[in-house]
Amino acid sequence: MTQYIDIAVNLLSDRLKHDIDTIINDAAKHHVSPLIVIGSDLDESAEAITTCQQYPQQLYCTTGIHPHHASSWNEHSKTRLTQLARQDTVVAIGECGLDYNRDFSPRPAQRKVFAAQLELACELNMPVLMHCREAHADFIAIVNEYRALLPNALLHCFTGSKDELIECLAADLHIGITGWVCDERRGQELARLVPLIPDHRIMVETDSPYLLPRSMRPKPKSSKNLPQYLPYIVEYMANLRQQSPTSLAQACYKNSRDFFQLPANKHLSSHL
Repeated sequence: MTQYIDIAVNLLSDRLKHDIDTIINDAAKHHVSPLIVIGSDLDESAEAITTCQQYPQQLYCTTGIHPHHASSWNEHSKTRLTQLARQDTVVAIGECGLDYNRDFSPRPAQRKVFAAQLELACELNMPVLMHCREAHADFIAIVNEYRALLPNALLHCFTGSKDELIECLAADLHIGITGWVCDERRGQELARLVPLIPDHRIMVETDSPYLLPRSMRPKPKSSKNLPQYLPYIVEYMANLRQQSPTSLAQACYKNSRDFFQLPANKHLSSHL
């Protein structure tokens, strides 16, 4: 049986949080389990932990401060983030990084808070789930400062250039690919790059509820992307890589389990 792990689900977004049971069960019917719930600020990270505790082995989460929320960092943030990160359901620090596309927080604050979270991940010996949008030069410079002490590092939702991909792989980063690759308008360059990612460094994600794969047919009635669509993204990527969907799914699943140090999924069969 082919299994999948969705490594980035914004389950606590307003578009998803009221349907958690249904989303988890529908995903499991498509062999997508567990789901990694993203924490994008400290309050959401705490809520993610509470939610994961209600769904053991089906949900795990990250705890961190997204660059959009970097301005919220204060003298108490590191202490609170440390306490959150030590909870059993937490599998990575993040989502952290840089976003120069929207600049919801000033860039100096983004860089400071990103570095602080990488430093904490080194102290706690935890992997990091990272975000980079239109900020590659500063992003890779900061990552390389800490990379030697990080057990594992993932750039999720990669949408960069070939040169950026090469630099990320040189830093031994895992690369997360979303349904962006299925977008005939914006995803053409990414489609050309997906075959360049080594089998042992590639992961797959929905970034639900965002980035619904545009090429899905029949097209879902809702514009809301869901974890149950993950196998479609894998199949699309496998075609680009001239690889069987099963072998790519197995590689992504193994990479994800190893990266987040997840136990073997004994829970999946009970939900099929």
